[in-house]
Amino acid sequence: MTVKLTVIYAEPEDAGAFDKHYFEVHVPLVDSLPGLQRTEISKVSGGPMGSPSPYHLVAELYFADEDALNAALATPEGGAMGKDFGAIAPKGSLMTVSEITE
Repeated sequence: MTVKLTVIYAEPEDAGAFDKHYFEVHVPLVDSLPGLQRTEISKVSGGPMGSPSPYHLVAELYFADEDALNAALATPEGGAMGKDFGAIAPKGSLMTVSEITE
């Protein structure tokens, strides 16, 4: 069953510097993951009805199943991606793994 790793990035102190690093350095690391089927990256524009949001970006990484995700994360590419996440993710960022049901 298809799974996705969802990464929700909290609002960084310097959004411009974060975006530059994220798109120039981090996204190529993500794209190098073996078994990655597709990626969606969304910029958070706010909450419902224009309310503010504490989040900046949402990244969704799709894999064939949880074994494929775990295998990708265990590779050198996955290690490099995880190390970079630890270096750039603002406090309050989070990750979840979910199964696609529909």
